[in-house]
Amino acid sequence: MAGKTIVMSKIKQVLRLYQQGISNRQIGISLGIYKGTVNNYIKKLKAGQYNIVDLLRLDDPVLEGLFHPGSPAYLQERFTEFKPLIPYLEKELGRKHVTRKLLWEEYRTEYPDGYGYSQFCYHLSQLLVARKSSAIIDHDPGNKLEIDFAGDTLGYVNRDTGELIKVQVFVAACSFSKYAYAIAVPSQRTDDFLYALGSCLEHLGGVPHIVIPDNLKAAVIKADRYEPELNTLMSDFANYYGFTVIPARPYKPRDKPNTEQSVKLVYQRVYAKLRNHTFFSLEELNKAIIDKVREHNQTRMQRFDHSREELFLAQEQSLLRPLPESPYQIKYYASLIVLANNCIYLARDKHHYSVPFQYIGTRVQIIYTRTLVKIYTNNECVATHQRSISPGYTSLVEHFGSTHQHQMRRSPDYYIGLAAKKSHHLEQLIMRIFQVEKIPELAFKSCDALLSLQRKTDPKLFDKACDIACQNDLLSYKRLERIIQQCAQEEEINASTVVIPMHGNIRGKEYYN
Repeated sequence: MAGKTIVMSKIKQVLRLYQQGISNRQIGISLGIYKGTVNNYIKKLKAGQYNIVDLLRLDDPVLEGLFHPGSPAYLQERFTEFKPLIPYLEKELGRKHVTRKLLWEEYRTEYPDGYGYSQFCYHLSQLLVARKSSAIIDHDPGNKLEIDFAGDTLGYVNRDTGELIKVQVFVAACSFSKYAYAIAVPSQRTDDFLYALGSCLEHLGGVPHIVIPDNLKAAVIKADRYEPELNTLMSDFANYYGFTVIPARPYKPRDKPNTEQSVKLVYQRVYAKLRNHTFFSLEELNKAIIDKVREHNQTRMQRFDHSREELFLAQEQSLLRPLPESPYQIKYYASLIVLANNCIYLARDKHHYSVPFQYIGTRVQIIYTRTLVKIYTNNECVATHQRSISPGYTSLVEHFGSTHQHQMRRSPDYYIGLAAKKSHHLEQLIMRIFQVEKIPELAFKSCDALLSLQRKTDPKLFDKACDIACQNDLLSYKRLERIIQQCAQEEEINASTVVIPMHGNIRGKEYYN
């Protein structure tokens, strides 16, 4: 747009297109920027003898210091004054004998400091572009990727609750080969959208020069026909992967005909074929979607002797730019206090994540991505968890005190393992208890009592009592305690009995006959 300062992320788009050999005029049309503004940046590029590759690696603040456009504020004020006049000017142009020159003269009479004639005509011409009929466009291989979300949703069933979870379906198509890609994600939010786009690029095995999204809220903040404003994360994502973003104009499906057609085909060849299937996870649903889209890509196209996949592999994939070494990860930040239950609560996911108990009541810093949650205090990472987007708890046993750890670990295997460390006889007894008890949790208190009893009893006496209890299925704590008491009494009686040694003066039983 004439006289309007543009953000650094769009300047990177200008530099990228210029690097590809595209003319200044075409760059301006593609990005919705006034040609004079493009010329200004290219002149500064040449005058400074900058290396484009190095400039594209700079952070936005550094780049702004080199290429600040410096447009006077009054240029933005002129546009603010001019914009409300556009509907009137468009209407007047439809009247007989009215010319642009006449309208400009009337405009300058009312606004002496307004646009010059060339800039005045530029803004009016932009409105007339939409009236032009569509043309058949020959696409270059590896150049463009068109993306959108399907209007209809798919879904899967939550196995625990039986609830049907609806999901959005991201669809992409290469403009040259019509090769399609689809994946289901939880929503159309920016993080889900960028995850889907990143998965698409990984699937393609490379990066196209241009990505054409619809005016999704996840990608475009302001859906203007001539100069849409990109979401900051979308701009960062594009600069990370090295492609240019040119959003389709609002209500102009011909700007992305391949995606529109791909969505229709996805309805027919994916949605319809999966209509009688039930899925129980997003992963399971996506596996089925990938299989059906593969079949679609391998189907021979009408009026052609090849499939989309054959054309993509033969002529397009090798022309895609290489992928970065690692996928792009959106990072989110939060500052939270560790609750009394040893956890922080991430409200976005309605999920609790455990933190070592010594940090209860402490404010910690959270950095989380789509897959990981990291918890920091004093610049040290004290906990890392896999992220969960469903309500609930994610806990690590070692984060809790010894009492809590014991409560959390309790299970048949846990008790059998503890018993094995103490006594083989106790291990056999506890194994027998869990074999008999249909509800294991009901035996946990009894196992705690048996372990305590073992610590307070003579080992030989305790092992003997365990053997007797196992042989007779006397499996309760009270019964084992009684057996130990009886065995102890028997040992006392045996110990008090005096044994007379054999000698010559002892008479045999015959003496008493």
